[in-house]
Amino acid sequence: MKKIIFTDKAPAPIGPYNQAVLVGNTLYTSGQIAIDPANGELVLTDIETETKQVMENMKAVLEAAGMIFEDVIKSSIFISDMNDFAKINKVYGSYFDEKNAPARETVQVACLPKNVNVEISMIAIK
Repeated sequence: MKKIIFTDKAPAPIGPYNQAVLVGNTLYTSGQIAIDPANGELVLTDIETETKQVMENMKAVLEAAGMIFEDVIKSSIFISDMNDFAKINKVYGSYFDEKNAPARETVQVACLPKNVNVEISMIAIK
């Protein structure tokens, strides 16, 4: 049986999807972008600040499901410019213990929702 996960501490979905779905002990998150849930505004000051907002949104979704970043087993990072990889990676990496970091791919894409520069989704198991 699946359980829909929702928190007002992360941006509300902007389409026909949910922030996350919990099936058994596995959480599947939707991609998060840098929307400030407090005001609905994009946070695009610079790529580091944008990535931090994405990770904070993801943290809120994980917490709503009773999980933390240590529970994440797989991440997918979509970026608009591979030249930003090192900066995104540094912020992303600050949320994980490198020895226990999840599997991951990072892919450059042509365009992301709302023309943001980074979107991240995760799978976690408790």
